[in-house]
Amino acid sequence: MTLTAPSYSISQVAELTGLSAHALRYYERAGLMLRPIVRASSTHRRYNDADVRWVEFLTKLRSTGLPIARLRQYVDLAREGESTVPDRLELLLLHRISVMAQLAVMTESLAAIDFKIATYQGRTPTE
Repeated sequence: MTLTAPSYSISQVAELTGLSAHALRYYERAGLMLRPIVRASSTHRRYNDADVRWVEFLTKLRSTGLPIARLRQYVDLAREGESTVPDRLELLLLHRISVMAQLAVMTESLAAIDFKIATYQGRTPTE
């Protein structure tokens, strides 16, 4: 008995990741996939579990504001293998600093919004 790895269509991966099929095609054209996406005999893309996990990771990086150029740099390093782990770590650590700064700004902004909401909720209506 031969076991085969799960295989997903582009629409299934779109549903799993929350990205559109267009975005998935863009990731592929932009060279952001770790490995080339396999094509079925019908020429349709077929993704495996590792591809889905990779797309999910890319999506997390993008959602935190990592520019495409830096994302591409990370992908290029990842393709080069284990010798680039220190460079990838540095890239992620620098990005983490940026994300933490963004979180601080958002937290401060949220506090201002909460203050204003509390002010409005505590007001008595005037006629």
